[in-house]
Amino acid sequence: MQIHSPTTVPTPHRVVELDRLGDEIAELSAHLDAATARLLELIRAFDARGGWNTGFRSCASWLSWRVGLDLGAARERVRVARALGTLPLLAEALGRGELSYAKVRALTRVATPETEVRLLGVGRAGTAAHVERI
Repeated sequence: MQIHSPTTVPTPHRVVELDRLGDEIAELSAHLDAATARLLELIRAFDARGGWNTGFRSCASWLSWRVGLDLGAARERVRVARALGTLPLLAEALGRGELSYAKVRALTRVATPETEVRLLGVGRAGTAAHVERI
C-alpha cells in the first residue's frame, strides 16, 4: 500500500512566501556557520593554552562538561578547530558562511595545506553528502 501526500498547486503568493522563508533559512544558516567559525577559533586558542588542564583529561572533556556537548561531538569540534589552524582558506570560508560546518568537518579529515585550494572548490561545488564521501 502506498500513501501519497496530496498535491497542491501553490499560489503565486504562497510561492513568494516560501521563497522568502527559504532565503531566511539560508541566511540564518550562514550566520550560524560564521558563529561556529568563531567558536572553533576560541576552542583552538583555549586548547593551545591548556585552559582545560584544570582537572580535565582533554579539551573535549572540558567542552563536554562546560558546554554540554556529547563527548564524541566535543572531540570532533576540537579536531576541526586544530585542523583549521593550518587551513586558513577553509577557516575563512566557514567564517564567511560560504561553507557549512558539515562540509568543513568532512574536508578537514583529508585536507592538507597543499590540497586546501582544490578541496575548497569541492566544498563549494558539492553537497555536504558529496563532500563526506571524499
